[in-house]
Amino acid sequence: MTIVGAGLFLLAFHGAENLRIRLCRPAGFVRLSVNTMTTVSTAATASRKPKDFVIATMGSHSALQILKGARDEGMRNLVICKRGCEQPYRSFPVADDMILVDDWKEWDGGLEDELIRRNAIVIPHGSFVSYLGPERVKNMRAMYYGTKEILEWESNRDMEREWLLKSGLLLPRVFDKPEDIDRPVIIKFHGAGGGFGYFVVKSAEQFYEVKNRKYPDENDFVIQEYIVGAPLYIHYFHSPITGELEIMSMDKRYESNADSIGRIRAEDQLAANIHTSYTIVGNIPIVIRESLLPQLFTMGEKVVEVSKTLCGNGLVGPFCLEAIITRKLEIYVFEISARIVAGTNPFINGSPYTDLKYDVPMSTGRRLARDIKDAIVAGRLSEILG
Repeated sequence: MTIVGAGLFLLAFHGAENLRIRLCRPAGFVRLSVNTMTTVSTAATASRKPKDFVIATMGSHSALQILKGARDEGMRNLVICKRGCEQPYRSFPVADDMILVDDWKEWDGGLEDELIRRNAIVIPHGSFVSYLGPERVKNMRAMYYGTKEILEWESNRDMEREWLLKSGLLLPRVFDKPEDIDRPVIIKFHGAGGGFGYFVVKSAEQFYEVKNRKYPDENDFVIQEYIVGAPLYIHYFHSPITGELEIMSMDKRYESNADSIGRIRAEDQLAANIHTSYTIVGNIPIVIRESLLPQLFTMGEKVVEVSKTLCGNGLVGPFCLEAIITRKLEIYVFEISARIVAGTNPFINGSPYTDLKYDVPMSTGRRLARDIKDAIVAGRLSEILG
């Protein structure tokens, strides 16, 4: 593990009983010992000075706006990067400090001790949860922004559906088995990164033909009714500190050849054996018609209200409802992401919605930094930590 900062870098070596860190400066080095049994103390969270804390996140997904948001709110930040992927955080100078690891397996007790020593508050995002896994996140000892338990409700499709149904949202039908398919459906494999592997069929025969040919070993999937309409990803923010639900921004996903295949005639697609891919490659900003905003606020409020009955403090900070709007303006919600989503990245300088509410450029990354800062000053940090 290599730790890089302004004018210094640290080389950390793992031992059986402790972690030795070599702090290197031009004049020499100092060796520090960190006990791997360190835990977060109440004294660490008792300070009411934001500069006593560090906002930390994994270098991927939405880290750039999280780091810049911390900077904009006058807080120190730290990014943990996989070696070879650190160039964006060097080129875009938003990181105060950087820790390099060769593999995410190095996110271990030693690394956590370093985060605890720095009084770091870890911000989760999509890559964070995907690379570390819910179990490692659940057992994390460093300060963690949000409610850890909510990740289980997000990552388990049955639990997620229960949550959304309890919130009174309109959901696409889910089929128990391929033989029940009687309309166009989309097949989603559990854990598919960014839509990779999704495919659309309209019969059991088509399902088995595609699956057995392309994904013979994938057996953890959901068969979901395919709703025709405009995709909409609504980025919310809920703060226990203010007690308010905010709409931060909205986007649609730019999905590999799904967004370009329409330029090719159907007969040419068949002749070239082109198959639609829903792998996400980017995000496009959207401003929705104003008459739909009240409904979107109501949807978000219901989801937050139900989340408080599911676990801990419920939803804390950013989350996203992933929806389809039909020609009749029905809003179907097919998924929830209970943390910051990459669709907020086009709004690093704020969105039309945050421009209406704030007198400074307010990204979702900056909003969560402000939430942390406000909680620290008010002595309410424990209310936003999982």
